[in-house]
Amino acid sequence: MRWGLTTLLVLLPAALGRAQQAADCSACHEQGKAVAASAHAQVRCVQCHPGRETYPHPAGLKVAGCETCHAEVVGEQRRSVHAEAARRGEAAPSCEVCHGNVHELKSARSVEFHRNVPELCGMCHAEALDHFKMSVHGTALAKGVRDAPVCTSCHGEHAILPPSRRGSTVAPSRVPETCGQCHGDVRLSRRYGLPPDRLVSFQASFHGLAARAGSQTVANCASCHGAHDVLPSSDPRSRIHPRNLPRTCGECHPGAGQRFALGPIHQIAGGAEPLGVRWARGFYQIIIPITIGFMLIHNLGDWVRKLRRKMRGMAPLHTAASLRMLPLERIQHALLATSFLVLVWTGFALRYPEQWWAQILVRWESRFPVRGTVHRVAAVVLIATSILHVITLLTSPRLRRRWQELWPKRRDLTEAVAQLAYNLGLTNRRPLLSEHSYVEKIEYWAVVWGTAIMALTGIALWANNWVLAHLPKSVLDFASTVHFYEAVLAALAIVVWHFYTVIFDPDVYPMDTAFLTGWSPRPRVVSRHREELGRAAPVSEAATAPATAPEEEHDPNG
Repeated sequence: MRWGLTTLLVLLPAALGRAQQAADCSACHEQGKAVAASAHAQVRCVQCHPGRETYPHPAGLKVAGCETCHAEVVGEQRRSVHAEAARRGEAAPSCEVCHGNVHELKSARSVEFHRNVPELCGMCHAEALDHFKMSVHGTALAKGVRDAPVCTSCHGEHAILPPSRRGSTVAPSRVPETCGQCHGDVRLSRRYGLPPDRLVSFQASFHGLAARAGSQTVANCASCHGAHDVLPSSDPRSRIHPRNLPRTCGECHPGAGQRFALGPIHQIAGGAEPLGVRWARGFYQIIIPITIGFMLIHNLGDWVRKLRRKMRGMAPLHTAASLRMLPLERIQHALLATSFLVLVWTGFALRYPEQWWAQILVRWESRFPVRGTVHRVAAVVLIATSILHVITLLTSPRLRRRWQELWPKRRDLTEAVAQLAYNLGLTNRRPLLSEHSYVEKIEYWAVVWGTAIMALTGIALWANNWVLAHLPKSVLDFASTVHFYEAVLAALAIVVWHFYTVIFDPDVYPMDTAFLTGWSPRPRVVSRHREELGRAAPVSEAATAPATAPEEEHDPNG
C-alpha cells in the first residue's frame, strides 16, 4: 500500500502533464478561444510557445517569433522602408500593428482584411488616405468591389520600397507594370467595363517604350492620372480632364495644348486615331510589300540567271573595271553608310528595347539616354552629309555631270521591264542596260526621298515640345507613324536591293569594292557607248527600247 501511494504521487504530475499537453490551453489561458477563430486556428500553441508541453511550465522560456513560420515574409519586411525607419528609431509598424494580435489576427486573404487595408495604412498616411477615398479606386472599394485595388495592390505588402529604388513596384519604370495588373487584365476589363487597350497603347507610345527600357524620368501612368487621387476624365478635378490636360502635359512639355486640343492620348494602330495617321499607315502597309516584293523577285531571278551562266562557264557581257566613285563621293558614301546603320540600330532599339541586339544600349538607359542621344547624333551626321552632297553638286562641274547621269529617263522603264522579263525567264535575250541604269537610279533616288522624309519627321519628333505647343498633336502622331514605316522600308530596301547589288550579285561577289577604291569589278555592257578615262558618256535617248544580246553568243563552248 505504501509503495502504491508513493508510485501514485510520482506518476500523477507526469500524467497531468501529458493531459495538459493534449488538452486545450484555453483551460488556463483565455487566448485559446480567440485563436480558434483566428487565422492561426490550425497552429498548435506549442509551435509558438515551445517547451511548454509539460505542466507546470518551466520558467524563462521564450516565445517564438513570426520568422519561425514566416521566414520569407519577415525577410522581405526587414528590407522594407518600415524596417529601415524602425532601425533609425522612428515610429514604424510591426507585424502586430498591421495584422493585429497574434491570437486574434484575421486572414490577409479575407474580404474584410482587404477592405480595411486603406484605413490601416491611413493611420500613418492620412493625406494619402484622403486622396484614395475620393479616387475611382476608393469609390469602387466603398461600393464593395472585391477587385478594387488598395494600398498593398500597388505598393506591395511586406517588401515595400520607396519609388526611388528600381526594385520598388512604384518605381517610375515599373508603374505601368503595376497598373497593368488590373488594366492589362482582359478578364477584369470585361467584368467592369474598363478600356482593354490602355496598357498596350501606353507601351507602344514614346513614354511606354522609354519606360520599358528602364528610364526613370519618362512620364508614366501616375504622371498623368495621379497616384492616390486617380479620378475619371469626366471629373473637373481630374488631371486628365480636357480642361486640365494642358497643365498636366505642360509639366513636361511647356505650352502643350495651348493652341490646339491635345486629343486622345492612348491610341492603338487601326483604332480611333487621326485620319492622316490612318492614311499614312495604310499607304505604307500597301507600298512596303509591293516594293520589297518587286525587289525580291527581281533580284532572285537575276541571281538564278547569273548563277546558271557561271555554272555553264559562260562569260559575262563586260568590259574592264570602271571608275564608279570619285574621292568626294566615297567620303559621302562612308558618312552616309555609317550614319544609316547607326540610325537603324538605335532607332529599332528605341522601338524594341527588349530584343537582344538592343540590350547593349538599353543597359545604360536608367542612367543616360544612350539610344536617343546616339540616334540624334547619327541623324545630324546624315543631314550634314546630305547638305554636303548638295554643296558639292553646286560647286563641282564634274560631280554635277555624274549626277545628271542619274536623272530618270524614259528608257529606264523599258529597261526595267525588259530586265524583269529576262530575270523571270519570259525571254532568253538579255537586255543591254545603260551605264547608269534603273538599278543605280532606284538606289539613289530612294536615298534622296527617304532621307528627306526621315529628316522632316525626325526633326518634328525631336522638337516635340515646339510641335505640341504650336501644332495639333495629330501632327506628331503622323510624324511618328511615317518615321517608323519609312525606316522599315529603308532598312528592307538596303538589305534586299543594295546589299544584293554590292555583295550577293554573282558578278561582284564577295563585294563590289567601288566604295573603297572607286573602281568596280562589275561587268559593263558597251554596245551603245564607250568608256573614256573611266567615265561613261551619257546614253542617248534616241532609242526607246533597250538593246538585247542573245544568250548563246557568249557561250565559250559554242
